[in-house]
Amino acid sequence: MLRRAALLALGAMIATPAFAQDVSKNPSQAPSGAYRIDVAHSQLLFAIPHIGLTNYYGRFDRLSGTLNFDANQPEKSAVSVSLDMTSLDTPSGELNNELKGASVFDAANFPAATFKSTSVTRTGPDSGRIAGDLTIKGVTKQVTLDAVFGGGAPNPMGDSYALGFHATATVKRSDFGLNGAIWSSMVGDEVQLTIEALFDQEKR
Repeated sequence: MLRRAALLALGAMIATPAFAQDVSKNPSQAPSGAYRIDVAHSQLLFAIPHIGLTNYYGRFDRLSGTLNFDANQPEKSAVSVSLDMTSLDTPSGELNNELKGASVFDAANFPAATFKSTSVTRTGPDSGRIAGDLTIKGVTKQVTLDAVFGGGAPNPMGDSYALGFHATATVKRSDFGLNGAIWSSMVGDEVQLTIEALFDQEKR
């Protein structure tokens, strides 16, 4: 009986990582200050209607940026993110080249898209709306992100404190002139964005 109990306890420890116990969903528990995006653990996903039948998914694998986090008043926080347009990835290599090309994102001349927050409105204990300026291909429009605080904890893969965020938004590609001839005839105008961002506290 004792052996079985020990094995069950060991299994529970394996199934539930120790660091998960340290995660706090309370923003006031996290240190205020400057944070930087963990490039290896952050990404942006997009979904766009395809020929009116399905959603087609792709992603951008390289995000960089900073977060100035105010734990006591999260609505006073500010975030700035840059998206590497050359990191675009879909299931089709041919489509990747078309999207990066001059007719759509023109990544050679506009290698980055940026988002800079202008205001943060708290909507719940761990949620909020982040309004800001999104610039793609030299065109800037205001976009609002619906964000959820995933929690904060000491990063088990480093010696810094980490904050996680999940955010969604809807944008129109026509607002940014993303009307490549072949591509635009196959897809809808509204694009659903999903952002998973991990921020590490900057060392002083």
